[in-house]
Amino acid sequence: MESDFYLEKSIVYDIIAGSMIAPALDNGEVPPPEEVLIALRRIMRAIDLHSRELSQRCGLTGPQLIILAALHPSDSECPTIGRLARSIHLSQATVTGILTRLEARGLVQRKRSGDDRRQVFVSLTDSGRETLGRAPSPLQDRFIAAFSRLHAWEKHHLLAALHRIVEMMEAADLDAAPLLETGAIDPSSPLDARDHLRCVTDHACLPGEP
Repeated sequence: MESDFYLEKSIVYDIIAGSMIAPALDNGEVPPPEEVLIALRRIMRAIDLHSRELSQRCGLTGPQLIILAALHPSDSECPTIGRLARSIHLSQATVTGILTRLEARGLVQRKRSGDDRRQVFVSLTDSGRETLGRAPSPLQDRFIAAFSRLHAWEKHHLLAALHRIVEMMEAADLDAAPLLETGAIDPSSPLDARDHLRCVTDHACLPGEP
């Protein structure tokens, strides 16, 4: 099972990086819709497998890892919650909820500004840095790195194709953040019930939580 886990993940990463093309596209035949569905399913599986690996290795969810990674370069200058939220394209209320979970685990700490009590600064703890060091890189970082290596025409082609798929699935009106995750960011927060529609998740999988 473990070998299948890493084999399938490797295949999907190859697809994301553009090194595998469906055979039907190479011989002039019109690809059947099943080929598209298989490709979409592989992308979904890659996201699920990465989430499982992340949980097994360090007990984090995707959005939690994104927040820790965003805080790491800012160790010398702690960002406010608002600036952190803007940098990762999530609402401040959602980021606050995830930070509460991370703080409960001792991975981050929050401190109010001495000059303006309305401002709250966030920083990693030593435990947070250690956990981040054990974590795999965020899946979207790998995708962005592969995407950046493509020619401009390839980027436009991929984006146009994905937009068409979104329209075909009647998902154009769904709110989404640039994170390769599925589900809701913070299902426990009534302020972010709308995020159940987003393509991001915080699985709320801390020890002792439902």
